[in-house]
Parts: sequence; C-alpha cells; structure tokens
Amino acid sequence: MSSSSALRFCANISWLFTELPDFPQRMRAAAEAGFRAVEAAWLYDVHPLELRAAKELHDLDVVLINTPPGDVTAGELGLAALPGREEDFERGLKEAVRYAAALDCQRIHIMAGRIPAGVDGGTALQEMEAVFVRNLTYAAELLSEQGITGLIEPINTRLTDARYFLSSPHHAAAILKKVAKENIKLQMDVFHWQIMDGNLTHNIQRYLPLLGHVQVAQVPGRNEPDSAGEINYDYVFSTLEKLGYRGYVGCEYKPLGRTQEGLAWLRDYWTRKK
Repeated sequence: MSSSSALRFCANISWLFTELPDFPQRMRAAAEAGFRAVEAAWLYDVHPLELRAAKELHDLDVVLINTPPGDVTAGELGLAALPGREEDFERGLKEAVRYAAALDCQRIHIMAGRIPAGVDGGTALQEMEAVFVRNLTYAAELLSEQGITGLIEPINTRLTDARYFLSSPHHAAAILKKVAKENIKLQMDVFHWQIMDGNLTHNIQRYLPLLGHVQVAQVPGRNEPDSAGEINYDYVFSTLEKLGYRGYVGCEYKPLGRTQEGLAWLRDYWTRKK
C-alpha cells in the first residue's frame, strides 16, 4: 500500500483460519489472503523452529504472542497479578521470550489473570495490583534485553470474562503510570473497550500515547468488523489514521463463516489505500 496513513493489519491465527488444524497451515492461509503479519494467543504446543520455518516460508512477521495462561484446568488465564504465583509467572514469561526471540516477535501480551473465587474487593485486590506492578517491572527489564515491548490488555467482564483482573482502559493506564517503563504499553481491543466504557473517540485520543497494539471485532457478536453491531469501524480506522497510529491492528474475531469469505471488509480497505 502506498498511503502513508494506511493501517497495518495482522491476522490472529488463534481466531482466524481455524478451518485449518495447525498454526503453520494457518500462517500459509493468512499469507495467501494478503496478510503480511500474524499474531496468536498461545503457540506453545508447536516447536518454535517449526513456527519460524513457516514464518520464513510465507514471508510473514509474527507481531504478538501472549504469555502462557497458567493452569487452564484450574481456570487460570494469566498469572501476572496472582499473589503466590510469581515464580510461575517468571518461568512463563521466559518461555514467551524464548518463542518471541525465535520468531523475531517484538510484542508480548502479559496476561494479568483472573480474580480468584472468594475475592471480592478490598485489600486482596490491592495486593493483586501490587503484584501486577512488581511483575510488570520485572518484565520490563527482562524484555528490554531482547528489544521486546510488553503489553497489558483490559478484558471486559460483561460478555467475556467476569473475573478478569484488568477490565478498563482507565485501570490499565493507572497501572502503566505506576510501572513507568517505556517498554510496557497498552493493548487496545476495541471490542472490550466498547463494552466496558464506550466513548471510543475520547478514549482513543486520550490513550493513544500509551498504545502498543490494537485489536478489533464487532460488538456484541465479536464477529467481522463489518458485521451487524454497535461499532462504526470505518470511523474508528479513520480516527486511528488521523491520529497517526503506526502500530498493528490485530484481527481477533470469530468469523461468521469461512475466514476468507469474511475478509471482504479488509480487501476493500486495502483497495482504497492503494
């Protein structure tokens, strides 16, 4: 694309191209669909050299992975804010760094985790925040050695995860202020932000300096950006362009049908920006 303001999109291969059984095949499908970059949640069941081979074969950038979720059988979804799990968090972060280094990936989403059952507020939540800040400070130093940016992402507690610790952009911004490290930034999933706070124009303008990554899906179905729903993505994309956002926009949504058939919105965008 020749337009200097054009947004850069990446395919989230944990959500897209799931018609195919494994990540290397999804990487191929993403490249064939016109993507030059991919992201994923958890790639840890595939050897990093196999992923690197697919990345190089299809000339793709891998731009984002998540830290390991922890013990999923116990209902964990990240460890960074969980008291007593600091050593497990550090091991998981080092594993994420190992994969990121193998894939030349410069962004890792550091997952905060869920509020444990029985914890409803007060000092327990304050302790979780303190643990989160300490773990992010540790992460900033470790990641800086590899030139990697750590990201924290608010996840909505209304439709997606009722007990996720970090649920609003405002809380995330407050955490980032306490951490105060240039390589720890904010991940904006427009889907989550719309559900929790709305007021997208103001929040994008307010938090743009903190943004390290953006993800998109329609509300409430979490389907293609041009599917029926609350968000006018033509306006959102135009706003990001006008504000000079230069990061990636991750396509993290549930296709209504086959992935390729649902990409008309993106093909139209690419055509307009040629």
